[in-house]
Amino acid sequence: MMLTERLQDMADRIRDGQRRSLARAITLIESSRQDHREQAKTLLEELVSATGGAIRVGISGTPGVGKSTFIEAFGQHLTEQGLKVAVLAVDPSSKRTGGSILGDKTRMEFLARDPNAFIRPSPSGGTLGGVARRTRETMLLTEAAGFDVVLVETVGVGQSETTVAEMVDIFCLLLAPGGGDELQGIKRGVMELADLVIINKADGDLLPAARRAATEYRGALGLMRPKTPHWTPRVRMASAVKGTGISEVWRDITRFREDMTAAGALDTLRSEQARSWMWQELTDTLIHALTRDPNVAKALPDWERQVMAGTATPGAAADALREMFMGRVDGSATQD
Repeated sequence: MMLTERLQDMADRIRDGQRRSLARAITLIESSRQDHREQAKTLLEELVSATGGAIRVGISGTPGVGKSTFIEAFGQHLTEQGLKVAVLAVDPSSKRTGGSILGDKTRMEFLARDPNAFIRPSPSGGTLGGVARRTRETMLLTEAAGFDVVLVETVGVGQSETTVAEMVDIFCLLLAPGGGDELQGIKRGVMELADLVIINKADGDLLPAARRAATEYRGALGLMRPKTPHWTPRVRMASAVKGTGISEVWRDITRFREDMTAAGALDTLRSEQARSWMWQELTDTLIHALTRDPNVAKALPDWERQVMAGTATPGAAADALREMFMGRVDGSATQD
């Protein structure tokens, strides 16, 4: 698709940092309409040369850990230093409407009014990992608009957090003290993804528990193999309410970026993420096309019925539908 005058104007405005155009572009990217998808692809191709400059930070954590409160305090700390911060807050989706349930923007009212911050709540749409399908593209748009730091907040631990870890530079796991046996509340796989573990709510009566939790997690991380030889995961205590530990968290993040960049590992990480993204897009595109093929759409209910009844194996059904899609056969399910 050619770059129309309207899309060129939108791209220029985004590069100038105009929020309204950025918000419109994100809406365009999140649309499932085919014509909008084509326009979004063309827009991103125009802007891609202006992307890649931000520090990409993923933040996840257990329910009730205070992710939004922490992100607001952390974001304000960054904007006070003159940095521009974009927050991509991915909310759980309503199964009835598909819309966001929690409304992170309303839970970060002070940061939302900050002229150097941009908050975009997006429904996860049930996407595995709690990340909206178009979060990667939205992240590129915010970078093109000149934001220095992009924070991606996920729905929370419990789904495949690999999704967010594969799109950010550093993955931060936010935990709360006072939950009994701390290590029992977190899956080992999520811990292995973490580049930085942050014990939030480390203040008042919870401070002793926070110290114990920090010690436990340091011990646990010491038994795990680091994701990269260029960085050893760290544990920090912080209090979003008191504002303590926030500057130390930012120092760790910048140190991570410096160490990874100096070793050439950050470029390698992003290259691998881009390749993974390409394959995910290819998979999604093929599934979208397959399920909308007239022959497949007609045969699919019959194959589903047989698989559910146990008269056909999932493998046989998948092979038949794939061959039908590729034009090798033109009939529906033949098993009974």
